[in-house]
Amino acid sequence: MTVISAPYEINVNDVFVNLESVFEVPLHLKYEGINLAGSVKLKAALEMVLAAERDGTLSPGATLVESSSGNLGVALSLIAAHRGYGFVCVTDPRCNPASRRLMEAYGARVLVISRPDKERGLLGARIDYVRRLCDFDPDYVWLNQYVNPNNWLSHYRSTAPAVAAEFPGLDVLFVGAGTTGTLMGCARYFREHHPRVRIVAVDSVGSVTFGGPALTRHIPGLGAGVRPQLLDEGLVHDVVMVPERDTLEACHAMARHGFLFGGSTGTVVSGALRWLAGHPDGSALTTVALAPDQGDRYLDTLYDPEWVEQHFGAPRTWDPDVTPPVSAAAPRDSQLVTSAS
Repeated sequence: MTVISAPYEINVNDVFVNLESVFEVPLHLKYEGINLAGSVKLKAALEMVLAAERDGTLSPGATLVESSSGNLGVALSLIAAHRGYGFVCVTDPRCNPASRRLMEAYGARVLVISRPDKERGLLGARIDYVRRLCDFDPDYVWLNQYVNPNNWLSHYRSTAPAVAAEFPGLDVLFVGAGTTGTLMGCARYFREHHPRVRIVAVDSVGSVTFGGPALTRHIPGLGAGVRPQLLDEGLVHDVVMVPERDTLEACHAMARHGFLFGGSTGTVVSGALRWLAGHPDGSALTTVALAPDQGDRYLDTLYDPEWVEQHFGAPRTWDPDVTPPVSAAAPRDSQLVTSAS
């Protein structure tokens, strides 16, 4: 029998899903959502909070404040509630309604910034607002996931070693890029301990992280309107850019097989399928993709036909006989793949 005393002690780190039955390619998915926060962000949130407590930045009675599109905000809400801190999440309209309600249920205050910065988009506007809050009240503590080294350290110490232990013959690891904390933690670990492993970053079209133009994005999680300061492109072998429409296709394809994953996971899976489709030896490789989130918080968005039609047109994947265009049979010229090194 397992008995816990803190909600973040529930965090299963060794579950992998074989997606070959869904997409007919040899791809395993490391499921990072089996915790009460529902996403991989619980690891980074806990590492950053504990480090701030150790160095005295965070003391009793303080109020945490953070910019988040949803998942980190939920994780910090849970941790703050248990450890006795206040928490203010600064987000934007793309944050899923379910995530906002979860944060509020934990006692957090959620502020929605709807006016983007002219050059840095909604993310830039969120960060500016957090800075103003901290300037106004010294009791606010900003962990700043965008520059905090404990963001990537949590994955260097936990996520990457768990993958290496289960797949000692790993050839390729696919990791989504948001703040790039997960990406950098895994990339540094494998560069130091298993340098033969190829690290492929997956990002959303419209994100500026790897130098692309800033475009409107509707799905929260991966992607950024401001280049992440944690990013070291020298640790990444390839970059795959995924249109949001293909994120939807991947999510719906997995849901038709009983796997309900979130938008970030759909993007990573779609990117992995695109990369494998462009490599003739893909079927002989041992590959793993990281699944950052569950799908239940996307029921009002990705899995809602009206929302999908409003933002992307009539959904194509309601028909179980339709093969999603992100399958391994996708033509080479439909892929958006760039080499980073």
